[in-house]
Amino acid sequence: MENNKDILDGMQLNSQLSLEEIPDLDLYMDQVIQLFENKFGILKRDENEKVLTKTMINNYAKGKLFFPIENKKYSKVHMMLIAMIYQMKGALSINDVKVTLDPLNTMITEEGFDLTDLYKRYVQMADESMGQLKDEMSLLSEEVTKHIVALDSEKSDYLTQLLLVASFVNMSNYYRRAAERIVDNIAKENI
Repeated sequence: MENNKDILDGMQLNSQLSLEEIPDLDLYMDQVIQLFENKFGILKRDENEKVLTKTMINNYAKGKLFFPIENKKYSKVHMMLIAMIYQMKGALSINDVKVTLDPLNTMITEEGFDLTDLYKRYVQMADESMGQLKDEMSLLSEEVTKHIVALDSEKSDYLTQLLLVASFVNMSNYYRRAAERIVDNIAKENI
């Protein structure tokens, strides 16, 4: 059975698209897809999974998850928004992502908001969250081990994994529900 460190190392949690990795020049769709594939390809569970496709990007554009592109090229700001969409869509519905990003898109297009500083903080907080996850996994693993030892079973490795999966899913659901409540507040405030 893998230990927590092995699991975390294998998850490549520090995979955020940093500002330094986003080119300062505008990119065509195929170049955007390649950038994301190069950065997030290590997160795929299998080779058939796609990080980002033309269809996905077109659906994000049609759904107005980001402001319109110019001359078939995506700016650095578009790529920051697509990176945020990529992360959010793992836990939220596309509609919730849209509701969350609508005010930001308006700020960018109508108020000239510079996304750069916010995006830096977003990446920084993602890194900090990874540290928190490591701490939480360690504590949760200790708790699960106590419960499994009390069972005194020949299948303790499997039962440990089962309880860890169930606990991680529960935590994920709690975080997702908290995020959805915030999205609902954003929706109410921006009606």
